[in-house]
Amino acid sequence: MSSQPLLQSVPGKRIALPTRVEPKVFFANERTFLSYLNFTVLLGGLAIGLLNFGDSVGRISAGLFTLVAMGTMLYALITFHWRARSIRMRGQGGFDDRVGPTVLAIALAVAVLVNFVLRVVDGGEAGGE
Repeated sequence: MSSQPLLQSVPGKRIALPTRVEPKVFFANERTFLSYLNFTVLLGGLAIGLLNFGDSVGRISAGLFTLVAMGTMLYALITFHWRARSIRMRGQGGFDDRVGPTVLAIALAVAVLVNFVLRVVDGGEAGGE
């Protein structure tokens, strides 16, 4: 028998080992995507309700909520594909995005604030007549 180890390594050479990606990682990406789409459907339903049963302020708010819903859908789709590609390529980096949800939350807050301000301004004019 030889006294040398069975597996020898060359100094400075890196060994590439295959990594296994757990299926739960793919499912978590899909679950996040579906959660965003659920939110956009609810927001779109709110916009349709304002559009059908609202006055001029309701139509403006419906347009803003529709734009926020469409932006959220686009963000969810781009993020889903980016994460899926990173998972397939076995990227070891983080899959979190700190800018996107913040921008979407600010856009939704602006839409709600515009709705509130328009409603107060319109209510002040209607009450004064």
